Amino acid sequence: MVLFQRYLLRHLVLGQRSQCGSMFRRESSIPARTPTEVHHCQISNIGFSYYCTTSGVRERTLIAVKPDGVQRCLVGQIVQRFEQRGFKLVGLKMLKAPEDLLSQHYHNLQKKDFYPLVLRYMTSGPVVVMVWEGHNVVRTSRKMVGNTDPAEADPGTVRGDFSIHISRNVIHASDSVEGAQREIPLWFSCKELMDWDCCDHKSTYDL
Repeated sequence: MVLFQRYLLRHLVLGQRSQCGSMFRRESSIPARTPTEVHHCQISNIGFSYYCTTSGVRERTLIAVKPDGVQRCLVGQIVQRFEQRGFKLVGLKMLKAPEDLLSQHYHNLQKKDFYPLVLRYMTSGPVVVMVWEGHNVVRTSRKMVGNTDPAEADPGTVRGDFSIHISRNVIHASDSVEGAQREIPLWFSCKELMDWDCCDHKSTYDL
């Protein structure tokens, strides 16, 4: 028994040395990595799932149900669509928008002939504004909302299902990440936005 144990120990030690030598030879044949490559390797070593789930998840967009959408009691259905898509609601309020706020929001329309009509429409009743968070939420929301002209909006989109005229198109969605970053602070203060952990976040974003 003692002889067998000595043989086994010797075999393991020699095997480990051989493996170490082969590992060294393989590593020495790998070209040196740039700092960027090293950084990516360090991230990948954390875990593929973690790397995938953190990329872009905290992107945010502004969604506003316009006065006609509120009057027609469409708020609940619109909220449900974004919840079912997997996005997280981090801000919500109902208000009658003042003209100075709308003038900043629609700053690019101020020189248009129809701008007074836009103001009249948007101040005709309360609006419900929301901030949604999630992966590619800006681009996805624009697809969910549909074309500005309801006649061109696909069925299944908010405007394709609920709107019948371009002057009453139910909903607003930020058109870009930069647009969302400009619009959200107009409607929400930092204290009005909630950072919270959604219970199904792991099942939604772990790939």
